[in-house]
Amino acid sequence: MSIHLSDISVDFSQQFSVKHVTWSVEQGQHWVLVGQNGAGKSALAALLAGHGEILSGMLTSSFKRIALVSYEAQQALIAKEREKDSADILDVVATPSTVKQVLCEDLHESANIIDSAWCIRLLALFEFSNLLARNFIDLSTGETRKLLLIKALLSQPDLLILDEPFDGLDSKMQDNLRELLDELHKDICIVFVLNRWSEIPSFITHYALVVQGKLQSTVNAHDNDAVGDLQRLLSLQHDDFVLPEPDLNVTRNQYSAGEVIVKLTSVGIHYPQGAIIENLSWEIKCGQHWQLSGPNGSGKTCLLQLISGDHPQCYVNDIYVFGYQRGTGESIWDIKQNIGFLSNAFHLSYRVNCSLLHVILSGFYDSIGLYQQPSKRQTFLAKKWLTLGGLMEYENTPFQQLSFGDQRLALILRAMVKHPPLLILDEPCNGLDEINRQRILAVIETIALSDKTSIIYVNHHSDDVIGGIHNYIMLEGGSPDAKIYYAPIKA
Repeated sequence: MSIHLSDISVDFSQQFSVKHVTWSVEQGQHWVLVGQNGAGKSALAALLAGHGEILSGMLTSSFKRIALVSYEAQQALIAKEREKDSADILDVVATPSTVKQVLCEDLHESANIIDSAWCIRLLALFEFSNLLARNFIDLSTGETRKLLLIKALLSQPDLLILDEPFDGLDSKMQDNLRELLDELHKDICIVFVLNRWSEIPSFITHYALVVQGKLQSTVNAHDNDAVGDLQRLLSLQHDDFVLPEPDLNVTRNQYSAGEVIVKLTSVGIHYPQGAIIENLSWEIKCGQHWQLSGPNGSGKTCLLQLISGDHPQCYVNDIYVFGYQRGTGESIWDIKQNIGFLSNAFHLSYRVNCSLLHVILSGFYDSIGLYQQPSKRQTFLAKKWLTLGGLMEYENTPFQQLSFGDQRLALILRAMVKHPPLLILDEPCNGLDEINRQRILAVIETIALSDKTSIIYVNHHSDDVIGGIHNYIMLEGGSPDAKIYYAPIKA
């Protein structure tokens, strides 16, 4: 079996294109597509799965079943379910889909597949059995990614296309997926899109470098010299960064190093099925930087939402943030003006299509989209942030036309632009290629040197360590307990 692309050009909703690609993937081969953000890796992967409008050339395939797992597939699945929430406009009562219904949809023999030995094994491997009765829309980002992986594997594909499959998974799930793929590669063909060199499996037979929508070159994995040259090409020796200065008319960071900015006292998050977090006390001081970790479903996002005011139970807990005791008359904006924020869920729900420059400028106003006239200084500073992120050439590009990685990079810069007292970064490197990942890690390390902005950094990848972070909070999966490790704060 094989799939052949012959001088093919394809458009993807005017956002991405693939140009004059000639390429073959044969049975027994396992490929990884590499390149910078926006190069067209995901578009080329989607093309293999039959997506996009073919403008010229020809695609032929003898693979019977092809499965794709990607950010775009995840967004499409979420968007499809959210359409049901709009059904009340038509006076129709929306019935949310269960996880089981979404999992079985479009699969052959779906009535029996849930009881098959293969499905039972996958559900156990991804610790997913207890989620089948839950509403799909209530899943976390990591849980949604696991559902997509299970669904793809249940289809028993001949060709499996995995676009950043490890992102959003905790370390245990990443290891489980690696072991499973190491077993499956003997029987099926796998094509990866991976930005982290460390995640490339040992069974890869070929590399493909994608540049500006074209297949620039291919490398045999057994050619060590060529692979080394490719790795060096994609690596970046970053310089020391100097952060753009704040706009003093907007930045409200008046806190001194060592001053308490967040204090949680014996907080808990309770649902009818039990407690996710119980009796947790945690204190964050200005100048302290924290790494928050724990397996999928352990309550990391809920804990962050208690701080940001986005969780309904923040008002029934003892929470002190930025001089306010929650529930004493403060507004949500009194809290959010002190926080810069990025998460997987925020990115997946960001639908505004203003220019990239306006996305950065919106960070001064905590808005999604720009609805105020920015000052000349704010525009000047926003362009400095774009330059820092290597995105200045895209300043007038609509946000939705950027690649996923460039979108993520832009939203990180948006979170940083107002120099907030607290910067919350929930898996900020997901979707970034090696060059931009190293660049963002360098920027975060530079911020960590400051005694004005505290960082809460959520991360599943051991190679994304931030040098300036020395305080750790670990939520235990399957238990409402947490382990907290403090380090001395800078004087």
